[in-house]
Amino acid sequence: MTLTEWIIVILTIQGIHFLGTWKLYQKAGRKPWEAIVPIYNAIVLMQIINRPKWWVILLFIPVINLIMFPVIWVETSRSFGKNSTIDTFLSVFLLGFYAYYLNYLAEVNHIEDRSLAPKTEVGEWVSSILFAIVAATIVHTYIMQPYTIPTSSLEKSLLVGDFLFVSKFHFGAKIPTSVIAAPMVHDTLPFIKTKSYVYNDDPTKKNSLLNKFQLPYFRLPGFQNIKRNEIVVFNWPADTVRQFFTKDRRYEKPIDKKSNYVKRCVGIAGDTLEIIDGFIYINGERSIMPERAKPQFYYTVDTDGKNMSDNMIYNTYNVNRGEARTAYQEYVLPLSYENQLYQKFGKDYLLNRKYLLNLDEANAQKLKNNKLIKSVVRNIQPKGEAEAVFPSIKRNWNKDNMGPIYIPKEGATVALDINSLELYQKIISEYEYNTLSVEGNSIFINGKKVNSYTFKQNYYWMMGDNRHNSEDSRYWGYVPFDHVVGKPVFVWFSWNTYGKGLDKVRWERLFTTVNGEGPIKSYFYYFLAFIVLYIGYSQYRKRKSK
Repeated sequence: MTLTEWIIVILTIQGIHFLGTWKLYQKAGRKPWEAIVPIYNAIVLMQIINRPKWWVILLFIPVINLIMFPVIWVETSRSFGKNSTIDTFLSVFLLGFYAYYLNYLAEVNHIEDRSLAPKTEVGEWVSSILFAIVAATIVHTYIMQPYTIPTSSLEKSLLVGDFLFVSKFHFGAKIPTSVIAAPMVHDTLPFIKTKSYVYNDDPTKKNSLLNKFQLPYFRLPGFQNIKRNEIVVFNWPADTVRQFFTKDRRYEKPIDKKSNYVKRCVGIAGDTLEIIDGFIYINGERSIMPERAKPQFYYTVDTDGKNMSDNMIYNTYNVNRGEARTAYQEYVLPLSYENQLYQKFGKDYLLNRKYLLNLDEANAQKLKNNKLIKSVVRNIQPKGEAEAVFPSIKRNWNKDNMGPIYIPKEGATVALDINSLELYQKIISEYEYNTLSVEGNSIFINGKKVNSYTFKQNYYWMMGDNRHNSEDSRYWGYVPFDHVVGKPVFVWFSWNTYGKGLDKVRWERLFTTVNGEGPIKSYFYYFLAFIVLYIGYSQYRKRKSK
């Protein structure tokens, strides 16, 4: 929606408010014109309904205002003596237009200094729950959001079943663009599994009237820029699925409702990135990964078939992981099962006991040191062997060898020709909302022939540490800054699906930081100590006050 369209909408809302309340303002001892002045009329209304003026701020916060509007409608009715259940119902059900009845037809008087205490126990519960939702939504949207790790793309650093807190304020919290949406949920309402927001997701109806009610992108100031090799949560740019892991047809989704992804930012705006034999090079130098990052690749492990067993393989592999042995099948491809081995790899794999294992460098070295193992070879796709990776198969790139690729920086200008265009065409047309067309060898942007392009925002290159089990920028390209959600700060809980009993909880991962150097350290017992001290101090204060 354009600025002009938003101004028209705001003025229309102000007009509806004025026509439905100007007599009520007058009955409350105010001037009728005070009902039509934007923002000021909200401040006056707070005085009329005997509520704090800071509530006005909540009326202008996207999503929060959807909760506050019904509250204001009900409070207005009660300020003029309409306290019954039917009055409350009509105030909400008629979307505030019940005020028109009070304004023109009902005989009502303003109640000054009315009691704000709920009349019933149910009312008290409703008020408490309502403002708990408001507080939680503010925290969830602008400060800290809980997040669950669903895949193994960052295995070793973050495990499947980790529950994170993601900071919104490090990089600056995004103002929600979907103004009509349920609070504290992402793209799907729980239990009923329907959309949590109002938007026409049919790709052929992008210009639907419903899709007009989207706020322009805006981000609050942050205090940190994204650092190279930092773990980041972002909205998946290539998301066209209705729900995560569920694919049917293509869906069009607003940015803030695209699926949440978590990857490592291996390249920042302005970098030139290249992947050589699986290793990342930034500006011509091999990238030095953080100590906690454990990149993994598939290795072919050739063993002494007579003396080697599955147990020996995965016991060696799991030495430092602390996972239950039943997790074996999640990380070791089941090629040692004879029927699958014979069907897929023939007698050589069956007789010599070859394995295809997903290993980090440390575990690969442990297997190499085993005298019963003939060889451990990292499986790398050769340079020049084409694979369907970004930007297209025509470049003969693959997941282990691609680039160099320039990662666009805000304000930077690149030369454009038919060859380079495919690297940036999605940025130009989809992320930065230009009209792009090609006629022969000529490129037109917004109807003007060009041979260069200047970027409007920063972009990043996101990859998983689990190199051969990660859908990341190698397949769908850059992540725009307006898609960045936040920074994971710590793991507050971790659930191991393969564990049994108390071992289902990864106790050593509770309250651990996501970033940082050195071995991970759990602060769970410090947290428990703090809770015990706080409860003890609270009880002491209560006894002392009595």
